[in-house]
Amino acid sequence: MNPAILILVIIGGAAGGLSTLYIVFSLFGTLGFKIFRKIKYGISLFD
Repeated sequence: MNPAILILVIIGGAAGGLSTLYIVFSLFGTLGFKIFRKIKYGISLFD
């Protein structure tokens, strides 16, 4: 396999993996923050 294509595949895979991890962590971070606000301040989860 061509080394240049192999490098592009690795970079593309890393970009996809990192963006997926960011989405997952931000989802749980947002949910955690909303639950924290609900418990501490009584604010609705949907605001």
